[in-house]
Amino acid sequence: MVIAIDLIGSSRNTNLFVHSLRIDFGKMMGLEPKNLHSSIPVPSVQELASLQLEAEPSRYIRDDMDSIISTVPSDNTLRVPLIDMTKLVDSESQETASKASCCMQRRGIFQLINHGVSDESLRNMNKQTQEFFDLPLKEKKRWAQKPGSLEGYGQAFVTSEEQKLDWNDMFFLKALPIEDRNLEIWPENPPKFRYSQDMRQIAVALIRFRAMGLEIETRELCAAYEEGLYQIRMNYYPPCPQPERVTGFTPHVDIPGFAMLLDCGDTPGLQVLRDGQWIFVKPLDGAVVVDMGQITEILSNGLYKAPEHRAVVNKSKERRSIVTFCYPNLSFKVGPAKELIKLGIPPLYKTVTVEEYLGCFFNRKLEVPFIDTLKI
Repeated sequence: MVIAIDLIGSSRNTNLFVHSLRIDFGKMMGLEPKNLHSSIPVPSVQELASLQLEAEPSRYIRDDMDSIISTVPSDNTLRVPLIDMTKLVDSESQETASKASCCMQRRGIFQLINHGVSDESLRNMNKQTQEFFDLPLKEKKRWAQKPGSLEGYGQAFVTSEEQKLDWNDMFFLKALPIEDRNLEIWPENPPKFRYSQDMRQIAVALIRFRAMGLEIETRELCAAYEEGLYQIRMNYYPPCPQPERVTGFTPHVDIPGFAMLLDCGDTPGLQVLRDGQWIFVKPLDGAVVVDMGQITEILSNGLYKAPEHRAVVNKSKERRSIVTFCYPNLSFKVGPAKELIKLGIPPLYKTVTVEEYLGCFFNRKLEVPFIDTLKI
Protein backbone atom coordinates (compact mmCIF):
# COMPACT_ATOMS: atom_id res chain seq x y z
CA MET A 1 0.00 0.00 0.00
CA VAL A 2 1.14 3.57 -0.70
CA ILE A 3 0.58 5.54 2.50
CA ALA A 4 -0.19 9.22 1.96
CA ILE A 5 1.43 11.43 4.61
CA ASP A 6 2.21 15.12 4.94
CA LEU A 7 5.94 15.41 4.38
CA ILE A 8 7.79 17.88 6.60
CA GLY A 9 10.87 19.76 5.43
CA SER A 10 12.77 19.42 2.19
CA SER A 11 15.32 16.80 3.19
CA ARG A 12 14.67 13.29 1.92
CA ASN A 13 16.21 11.83 5.09
CA THR A 14 13.96 13.99 7.24
CA ASN A 15 10.92 12.84 5.30
CA LEU A 16 11.84 9.19 5.73
CA PHE A 17 12.41 9.74 9.45
CA VAL A 18 9.00 11.36 9.90
CA HIS A 19 7.40 8.59 7.82
CA SER A 20 9.02 5.96 10.06
CA LEU A 21 7.91 7.70 13.25
CA ARG A 22 4.28 7.87 12.10
CA ILE A 23 4.17 4.22 11.12
CA ASP A 24 5.73 3.13 14.42
CA PHE A 25 3.30 5.30 16.37
CA GLY A 26 0.41 3.81 14.43
CA LYS A 27 1.56 0.29 15.35
CA MET A 28 1.91 1.28 19.02
CA MET A 29 -1.69 2.55 19.00
CA GLY A 30 -2.98 -0.51 17.12
CA LEU A 31 -3.87 1.68 14.14
CA GLU A 32 -1.63 0.17 11.48
CA PRO A 33 -3.33 -0.59 8.17
CA LYS A 34 -5.06 -3.97 7.89
CA ASN A 35 -4.82 -6.22 4.88
CA LEU A 36 -8.43 -7.07 4.05
CA HIS A 37 -7.65 -9.07 0.92
CA SER A 38 -8.08 -12.31 2.86
CA SER A 39 -9.83 -13.62 5.96
CA ILE A 40 -8.87 -15.92 8.85
CA PRO A 41 -10.74 -19.26 8.65
CA VAL A 42 -13.63 -19.49 11.13
CA PRO A 43 -16.14 -22.24 12.02
CA SER A 44 -19.16 -22.78 9.80
CA VAL A 45 -22.12 -21.03 11.42
CA GLN A 46 -24.44 -23.39 9.60
CA GLU A 47 -22.77 -26.33 11.35
CA LEU A 48 -22.89 -24.57 14.74
CA ALA A 49 -26.62 -24.02 14.28
CA SER A 50 -27.13 -27.70 13.46
CA LEU A 51 -25.84 -28.57 16.95
CA GLN A 52 -28.92 -26.84 18.41
CA LEU A 53 -26.94 -25.01 21.06
CA GLU A 54 -28.79 -23.21 23.84
CA ALA A 55 -26.52 -20.20 23.38
CA GLU A 56 -24.03 -18.96 20.83
CA PRO A 57 -20.26 -19.15 21.42
CA SER A 58 -18.93 -15.96 23.03
CA ARG A 59 -17.30 -14.69 19.82
CA TYR A 60 -20.76 -14.12 18.35
CA ILE A 61 -22.27 -12.27 21.31
CA ARG A 62 -22.57 -8.52 20.60
CA ASP A 63 -23.63 -6.94 23.89
CA ASP A 64 -21.54 -3.91 22.87
CA MET A 65 -24.16 -2.92 20.28
CA ASP A 66 -27.57 -1.32 20.61
CA SER A 67 -30.75 -3.36 20.63
CA ILE A 68 -30.64 -5.65 17.62
CA ILE A 69 -34.20 -6.90 17.43
CA SER A 70 -36.72 -4.52 15.86
CA THR A 71 -40.30 -4.80 14.72
CA VAL A 72 -41.18 -5.39 11.10
CA PRO A 73 -42.90 -2.11 10.12
CA SER A 74 -46.52 -2.23 9.04
CA ASP A 75 -46.73 1.54 8.54
CA ASN A 76 -46.00 2.55 4.94
CA THR A 77 -44.09 5.59 6.16
CA LEU A 78 -41.42 3.23 7.48
CA ARG A 79 -40.99 1.37 4.22
CA VAL A 80 -38.21 2.01 1.73
CA PRO A 81 -39.32 3.55 -1.58
CA LEU A 82 -40.63 1.31 -4.36
CA ILE A 83 -39.55 2.20 -7.90
CA ASP A 84 -41.08 0.73 -11.07
CA MET A 85 -38.30 0.51 -13.64
CA THR A 86 -40.69 0.33 -16.60
CA LYS A 87 -41.89 3.85 -15.81
CA LEU A 88 -38.30 5.09 -15.86
CA VAL A 89 -37.54 3.38 -19.17
CA ASP A 90 -40.83 4.21 -20.88
CA SER A 91 -40.93 7.87 -19.92
CA GLU A 92 -37.41 8.73 -21.10
CA SER A 93 -37.99 12.08 -19.40
CA GLN A 94 -35.70 14.29 -17.38
CA GLU A 95 -38.59 14.99 -15.00
CA THR A 96 -39.15 11.31 -14.18
CA ALA A 97 -35.43 10.72 -13.77
CA SER A 98 -35.19 13.73 -11.48
CA LYS A 99 -38.02 12.42 -9.29
CA ALA A 100 -36.33 9.03 -9.02
CA SER A 101 -33.02 10.76 -8.31
CA CYS A 102 -34.62 12.80 -5.53
CA CYS A 103 -36.06 9.62 -4.01
CA MET A 104 -32.63 7.97 -4.12
CA GLN A 105 -31.01 11.06 -2.62
CA ARG A 106 -33.34 11.10 0.39
CA ARG A 107 -33.16 7.40 1.20
CA GLY A 108 -30.15 5.84 -0.54
CA ILE A 109 -31.97 2.51 -0.73
CA PHE A 110 -35.08 1.35 -2.57
CA GLN A 111 -36.85 -1.72 -3.96
CA LEU A 112 -36.95 -2.10 -7.72
CA ILE A 113 -39.78 -3.90 -9.50
CA ASN A 114 -40.36 -4.65 -13.20
CA HIS A 115 -36.59 -4.62 -13.62
CA GLY A 116 -36.53 -6.96 -16.61
CA VAL A 117 -35.06 -10.04 -14.93
CA SER A 118 -37.40 -12.97 -15.45
CA ASP A 119 -39.03 -14.78 -12.54
CA GLU A 120 -37.43 -17.96 -13.85
CA SER A 121 -33.96 -16.44 -13.63
CA LEU A 122 -34.57 -15.23 -10.06
CA ARG A 123 -35.92 -18.64 -9.02
CA ASN A 124 -32.90 -20.31 -10.59
CA MET A 125 -30.47 -18.10 -8.67
CA ASN A 126 -32.40 -18.83 -5.47
CA LYS A 127 -32.37 -22.58 -6.16
CA GLN A 128 -28.64 -22.67 -6.89
CA THR A 129 -27.86 -20.80 -3.68
CA GLN A 130 -29.99 -23.16 -1.62
CA GLU A 131 -28.43 -26.21 -3.25
CA PHE A 132 -24.95 -24.98 -2.44
CA PHE A 133 -25.63 -24.32 1.24
CA ASP A 134 -27.49 -27.66 1.47
CA LEU A 135 -24.29 -29.50 0.54
CA PRO A 136 -22.47 -31.36 3.35
CA LEU A 137 -19.82 -29.27 5.08
CA LYS A 138 -17.04 -31.48 3.69
CA GLU A 139 -18.28 -30.76 0.17
CA LYS A 140 -18.60 -27.00 0.73
CA LYS A 141 -15.06 -26.89 2.15
CA ARG A 142 -13.74 -27.87 -1.28
CA TRP A 143 -14.39 -24.23 -2.16
CA ALA A 144 -13.14 -22.69 1.10
CA GLN A 145 -11.31 -19.38 0.92
CA LYS A 146 -7.59 -19.66 0.29
CA PRO A 147 -4.88 -17.45 1.87
CA GLY A 148 -4.70 -14.07 0.16
CA SER A 149 -8.22 -14.17 -1.29
CA LEU A 150 -11.78 -13.46 -0.16
CA GLU A 151 -13.25 -15.62 -2.90
CA GLY A 152 -14.88 -18.85 -1.86
CA TYR A 153 -16.73 -20.20 1.16
CA GLY A 154 -16.15 -18.63 4.58
CA GLN A 155 -16.50 -15.19 6.15
CA ALA A 156 -15.12 -11.82 5.07
CA PHE A 157 -12.78 -9.39 6.84
CA VAL A 158 -11.84 -11.53 9.86
CA THR A 159 -8.40 -10.18 10.74
CA SER A 160 -7.77 -11.50 14.28
CA GLU A 161 -8.55 -14.47 16.50
CA GLU A 162 -10.25 -12.16 19.03
CA GLN A 163 -12.54 -10.40 16.56
CA LYS A 164 -16.30 -10.66 17.06
CA LEU A 165 -18.01 -12.73 14.37
CA ASP A 166 -21.26 -12.42 12.45
CA TRP A 167 -23.89 -15.17 12.40
CA ASN A 168 -23.61 -16.03 8.74
CA ASP A 169 -21.71 -18.05 6.16
CA MET A 170 -20.96 -16.67 2.72
CA PHE A 171 -19.83 -17.75 -0.70
CA PHE A 172 -18.11 -14.96 -2.63
CA LEU A 173 -17.26 -14.94 -6.34
CA LYS A 174 -15.95 -12.52 -8.95
CA ALA A 175 -18.44 -12.86 -11.78
CA LEU A 176 -17.61 -10.20 -14.38
CA PRO A 177 -15.60 -9.54 -16.43
CA ILE A 178 -15.37 -13.21 -17.36
CA GLU A 179 -11.56 -13.19 -17.30
CA ASP A 180 -11.68 -12.35 -13.58
CA ARG A 181 -13.44 -15.61 -12.75
CA ASN A 182 -11.40 -18.14 -10.82
CA LEU A 183 -12.97 -21.32 -12.13
CA GLU A 184 -11.09 -23.40 -9.53
CA ILE A 185 -13.53 -22.20 -6.89
CA TRP A 186 -16.69 -22.13 -8.99
CA PRO A 187 -18.70 -25.10 -7.67
CA GLU A 188 -19.35 -28.10 -9.88
CA ASN A 189 -22.09 -29.31 -7.56
CA PRO A 190 -24.83 -28.20 -8.02
CA PRO A 191 -24.35 -28.34 -11.81
CA LYS A 192 -24.78 -25.27 -14.02
CA PHE A 193 -23.77 -23.00 -11.16
CA ARG A 194 -23.49 -19.89 -13.34
CA TYR A 195 -24.71 -16.32 -13.11
CA SER A 196 -26.46 -14.42 -15.83
CA GLN A 197 -25.61 -10.89 -16.90
CA ASP A 198 -29.05 -9.64 -15.90
CA MET A 199 -27.76 -7.65 -12.95
CA ARG A 200 -25.28 -5.81 -15.15
CA GLN A 201 -28.11 -4.74 -17.44
CA ILE A 202 -30.03 -3.36 -14.46
CA ALA A 203 -26.90 -1.62 -13.21
CA VAL A 204 -26.24 0.19 -16.49
CA ALA A 205 -29.88 1.31 -16.76
CA LEU A 206 -29.87 2.63 -13.19
CA ILE A 207 -26.59 4.45 -13.70
CA ARG A 208 -28.03 6.15 -16.77
CA PHE A 209 -31.03 7.50 -14.86
CA ARG A 210 -28.92 8.45 -11.88
CA ALA A 211 -26.69 10.51 -14.16
CA MET A 212 -29.74 12.14 -15.74
CA GLY A 213 -31.02 13.03 -12.29
CA LEU A 214 -27.73 14.72 -11.45
CA GLU A 215 -27.61 16.30 -14.94
CA ILE A 216 -24.18 14.85 -15.68
CA GLU A 217 -22.77 13.13 -18.77
CA THR A 218 -24.12 9.58 -19.08
CA ARG A 219 -22.08 8.03 -21.91
CA GLU A 220 -18.74 7.61 -20.14
CA LEU A 221 -20.38 6.50 -16.91
CA CYS A 222 -22.57 3.88 -18.60
CA ALA A 223 -19.58 2.55 -20.56
CA ALA A 224 -17.62 2.21 -17.31
CA TYR A 225 -20.36 0.01 -15.85
CA GLU A 226 -20.77 -1.94 -19.10
CA GLU A 227 -17.10 -2.95 -18.66
CA GLY A 228 -17.26 -2.91 -14.88
CA LEU A 229 -16.58 -5.34 -12.06
CA TYR A 230 -19.46 -7.46 -10.76
CA GLN A 231 -19.02 -9.57 -7.66
CA ILE A 232 -21.53 -11.95 -6.13
CA ARG A 233 -21.93 -12.73 -2.45
CA MET A 234 -24.36 -15.45 -1.38
CA ASN A 235 -25.30 -15.29 2.32
CA TYR A 236 -26.74 -17.93 4.61
CA TYR A 237 -28.14 -16.90 8.01
CA PRO A 238 -29.16 -19.98 10.02
CA PRO A 239 -31.64 -19.89 12.93
CA CYS A 240 -30.07 -18.47 16.07
CA PRO A 241 -30.93 -19.32 19.71
CA GLN A 242 -30.40 -15.72 20.92
CA PRO A 243 -31.00 -13.43 17.93
CA GLU A 244 -31.16 -10.36 20.14
CA ARG A 245 -27.48 -10.79 21.08
CA VAL A 246 -25.85 -11.36 17.68
CA THR A 247 -25.72 -9.74 14.25
CA GLY A 248 -26.12 -11.48 10.94
CA PHE A 249 -23.96 -8.80 9.38
CA THR A 250 -22.34 -5.93 11.28
CA PRO A 251 -23.59 -2.38 10.46
CA HIS A 252 -21.70 -1.07 7.45
CA VAL A 253 -21.82 1.07 4.32
CA ASP A 254 -21.17 -0.50 0.93
CA ILE A 255 -18.24 0.79 -1.14
CA PRO A 256 -19.17 0.03 -4.81
CA GLY A 257 -21.34 2.20 -7.06
CA PHE A 258 -24.23 0.28 -5.61
CA ALA A 259 -25.28 -3.18 -4.48
CA MET A 260 -28.34 -5.16 -5.54
CA LEU A 261 -29.85 -7.68 -3.12
CA LEU A 262 -32.22 -10.53 -3.86
CA ASP A 263 -33.95 -12.01 -0.82
CA CYS A 264 -34.41 -15.77 -1.25
CA GLY A 265 -37.66 -16.08 0.69
CA ASP A 266 -39.91 -13.97 2.87
CA THR A 267 -37.89 -13.90 6.11
CA PRO A 268 -37.02 -10.26 6.95
CA GLY A 269 -33.39 -9.64 7.86
CA LEU A 270 -32.04 -6.56 6.08
CA GLN A 271 -32.30 -3.38 8.15
CA VAL A 272 -31.42 0.19 7.18
CA LEU A 273 -30.70 3.05 9.58
CA ARG A 274 -33.15 5.91 9.15
CA ASP A 275 -33.29 8.89 11.51
CA GLY A 276 -31.53 6.91 14.21
CA GLN A 277 -33.93 3.95 13.96
CA TRP A 278 -33.27 0.54 12.42
CA ILE A 279 -36.10 -0.47 10.12
CA PHE A 280 -36.63 -3.65 8.14
CA VAL A 281 -36.65 -3.82 4.37
CA LYS A 282 -39.51 -6.27 3.98
CA PRO A 283 -38.90 -8.87 1.25
CA LEU A 284 -41.11 -8.34 -1.76
CA ASP A 285 -41.50 -11.22 -4.21
CA GLY A 286 -39.60 -10.48 -7.42
CA ALA A 287 -38.15 -7.17 -6.18
CA VAL A 288 -34.46 -6.31 -6.08
CA VAL A 289 -33.21 -4.08 -3.27
CA VAL A 290 -30.86 -1.41 -4.61
CA ASP A 291 -28.45 0.12 -2.12
CA MET A 292 -26.25 3.06 -3.09
CA GLY A 293 -22.55 2.72 -2.35
CA GLN A 294 -19.80 5.20 -1.64
CA ILE A 295 -18.62 5.48 -5.25
CA THR A 296 -22.01 7.04 -6.01
CA GLU A 297 -21.74 9.26 -2.92
CA ILE A 298 -18.37 10.56 -4.14
CA LEU A 299 -19.60 10.99 -7.74
CA SER A 300 -22.51 13.12 -6.48
CA ASN A 301 -20.09 15.14 -4.30
CA GLY A 302 -22.06 14.14 -1.22
CA LEU A 303 -25.57 14.85 -2.56
CA TYR A 304 -26.35 11.14 -2.32
CA LYS A 305 -25.51 9.35 0.91
CA ALA A 306 -24.66 5.66 1.05
CA PRO A 307 -26.96 4.29 3.77
CA GLU A 308 -25.78 2.36 6.80
CA HIS A 309 -27.39 -1.07 6.98
CA ARG A 310 -27.03 -4.44 8.67
CA ALA A 311 -28.52 -7.94 8.77
CA VAL A 312 -30.29 -9.48 11.75
CA VAL A 313 -31.21 -13.11 12.33
CA ASN A 314 -34.25 -15.12 13.36
CA LYS A 315 -34.70 -17.58 16.20
CA SER A 316 -36.59 -20.19 14.18
CA LYS A 317 -36.12 -19.37 10.48
CA GLU A 318 -33.16 -19.41 8.15
CA ARG A 319 -32.54 -16.67 5.61
CA ARG A 320 -30.63 -16.62 2.33
CA SER A 321 -29.77 -13.65 0.15
CA ILE A 322 -27.73 -12.93 -2.97
CA VAL A 323 -25.92 -9.59 -3.29
CA THR A 324 -24.36 -8.25 -6.49
CA PHE A 325 -21.69 -5.56 -6.00
CA CYS A 326 -21.42 -3.24 -9.01
CA TYR A 327 -18.25 -1.25 -9.79
CA PRO A 328 -17.09 0.76 -12.81
CA ASN A 329 -14.03 -0.58 -14.61
CA LEU A 330 -10.64 -0.27 -12.90
CA SER A 331 -9.44 2.73 -14.93
CA PHE A 332 -12.57 4.82 -14.30
CA LYS A 333 -11.85 7.91 -12.22
CA VAL A 334 -13.88 8.10 -9.02
CA GLY A 335 -14.37 11.71 -7.97
CA PRO A 336 -17.00 14.46 -7.86
CA ALA A 337 -18.62 14.87 -11.29
CA LYS A 338 -17.06 17.75 -13.22
CA GLU A 339 -20.50 19.11 -14.09
CA LEU A 340 -21.23 19.63 -10.39
CA ILE A 341 -17.89 21.31 -9.75
CA LYS A 342 -18.47 23.71 -12.67
CA LEU A 343 -21.53 24.99 -10.80
CA GLY A 344 -19.14 26.46 -8.24
CA ILE A 345 -19.54 23.70 -5.66
CA PRO A 346 -16.11 22.85 -4.20
CA PRO A 347 -15.13 19.16 -4.46
CA LEU A 348 -15.39 17.29 -1.15
CA TYR A 349 -13.41 14.24 -2.26
CA LYS A 350 -10.19 13.38 -4.05
CA THR A 351 -10.29 11.82 -7.51
CA VAL A 352 -8.74 8.36 -7.81
CA THR A 353 -9.11 5.43 -10.20
CA VAL A 354 -11.27 2.48 -9.17
CA GLU A 355 -8.08 0.44 -8.88
CA GLU A 356 -6.60 2.99 -6.44
CA TYR A 357 -9.92 3.23 -4.63
CA LEU A 358 -10.02 -0.52 -4.01
CA GLY A 359 -6.36 -0.52 -2.98
CA CYS A 360 -7.11 2.10 -0.33
CA PHE A 361 -10.08 0.13 0.97
CA PHE A 362 -8.32 -3.22 1.27
CA ASN A 363 -5.25 -1.75 2.98
CA ARG A 364 -6.53 0.68 5.57
CA LYS A 365 -6.96 1.48 9.23
CA LEU A 366 -10.24 -0.03 10.34
CA GLU A 367 -10.72 2.64 12.99
CA VAL A 368 -11.11 5.36 10.33
CA PRO A 369 -14.31 5.41 8.20
CA PHE A 370 -13.19 4.58 4.68
CA ILE A 371 -14.82 7.53 2.94
CA ASP A 372 -13.09 9.91 5.35
CA THR A 373 -9.73 8.83 3.92
CA LEU A 374 -10.83 10.21 0.53
CA LYS A 375 -12.04 13.59 1.73
CA ILE A 376 -10.13 16.71 0.75
